[in-house]
Amino acid sequence: MISTRKPRIGLALGSGSARGWAHVGVLRALEQAGIKPDLVCGTSIGALVGAAYAAGELDRFEQWLHGLRMTDVLSFMDLHLSGGVIKGERLMEFFRHNFVDRPVEELTMPFAAVATALHSGVEVWLREGSTINAVRASIALPALFTPVDHEGQLLVDGGLVNPVPVSLARAMGADVVIAVDLNSDILGRHLRNEHEPVTPFSEVSAWISKLQDNLSAIIPALANDEPPPPSMLDIVTASISIMQVRISRSRMAGDPPDIVVTPRLAYLGLLDFHRTKEAIEEGKRAVEMVLPQLRTLLDEFPSARK
Repeated sequence: MISTRKPRIGLALGSGSARGWAHVGVLRALEQAGIKPDLVCGTSIGALVGAAYAAGELDRFEQWLHGLRMTDVLSFMDLHLSGGVIKGERLMEFFRHNFVDRPVEELTMPFAAVATALHSGVEVWLREGSTINAVRASIALPALFTPVDHEGQLLVDGGLVNPVPVSLARAMGADVVIAVDLNSDILGRHLRNEHEPVTPFSEVSAWISKLQDNLSAIIPALANDEPPPPSMLDIVTASISIMQVRISRSRMAGDPPDIVVTPRLAYLGLLDFHRTKEAIEEGKRAVEMVLPQLRTLLDEFPSARK
């Protein structure tokens, strides 16, 4: 006899820095289509949005996002000279004061975050304890955020090992996995050409480039007639993006999701967190592109799994 139970839907939210606000659009589009995930997991920015959703705080979280300005982004940057540019404590303190930090195991739906053990390179699944601490570990992007000490291990961004955590969603019991890959269109578009307009790119990156120019003027040895190199932030972004794209492709080839949602947001810079509206709208558009395929898959379950 063929089972008629509904499939357990898992959502795997990928890494992607400021492009991560597209995850909110993905969740809204699924909600509008009447499709409710049974569990959610995330890497890096995907862990942050996934935690807000699993905690039942998505409405308040989205409201905060729409009020976010570049000055707010800069205010969260508690600069630090060892371990990473940003300690991340100001950002986490904001969430502790404005959102309830419940244990992961007490959220309204199953949730988990991915981090990486810095010394061993082991993938770490954070499925219990403080939700905010789990998110803080998952978003600890090397060279930008300082690592997190967790049970004797230094943890950094989960995107180093599992940028789109399909395997974790499967381990959590998902029958159907919807993966959101924020890096699918990033290769070849992460460094700005000097002739392109500055507007579509990160204001922070432009600020760092200006700082480099000023240093060149102060220190003659740094000044020459050659075109200026990309900023440090651009180089870090490009390098990490290349790595994550390659890892994502390899891991999803070995453990493919049932549906892949691919927002096209390569033009957003690493810290363009203030560009909320366009990221959310692109997340909605990306879901609309795969919605017929998703409906067919869910309607045909479990025969579609054979």
